[in-house]
Amino acid sequence: MYVPAHFAETRPEELTRIIRAHPLGMLVTHDAQGLDANHIPFEFDPGAGTHGVLTAHVARANPVWRQCAGGADVMVVFRGAQGYISPNWYPGKHETHRQVPTWNYEVVHAHGRLAVRDDEKFVRGIVARLTRAHEAGEPRPWKMGDSAPEFIDEMLKAIVGIEIAVTALVGKRKLSQNKEPRDRLGASETLAARGQAELAQHMREPR
Repeated sequence: MYVPAHFAETRPEELTRIIRAHPLGMLVTHDAQGLDANHIPFEFDPGAGTHGVLTAHVARANPVWRQCAGGADVMVVFRGAQGYISPNWYPGKHETHRQVPTWNYEVVHAHGRLAVRDDEKFVRGIVARLTRAHEAGEPRPWKMGDSAPEFIDEMLKAIVGIEIAVTALVGKRKLSQNKEPRDRLGASETLAARGQAELAQHMREPR
């Protein structure tokens, strides 16, 4: 990934925030057939290992876990807030007419080595934790105990756990840091007015 210095994000707390706020990662793998990508919700433990550990599960019918059964170097892409930026949103554009369209975004590339965890205890644990995290905002959060045990057992047999020991996190936050403050803030105000509150908020943060 091309990362100009003014867009580089190296703070561990910011990298963790992006991953946890946008947990649907794109798992990129490579084998004899070429590149492949799978879109999977991950759990991230930044305190495990050297740079953290990602855990998830895939369908047993998905060939990716068999392709990586012996261990494989992989990359997981987590894309955060993103959106188009019109030059018309920069106050300075109307004075100099020297601005062009762009796209702002936050992204983290997690590099690591994948291990397959095909055991019931691991799979049950990751499903339970992901469920608790994503059901937390529901009036009556769903839990595995809401279903018959035999049904849950059947569902768990249909998935396989994966665990990625992260070796490096590469972050990029392109938020108009290379623009004058009034132009960056002007664009953020337009984004907020159009309902893109998350991207607008991050563009307003002090640099």
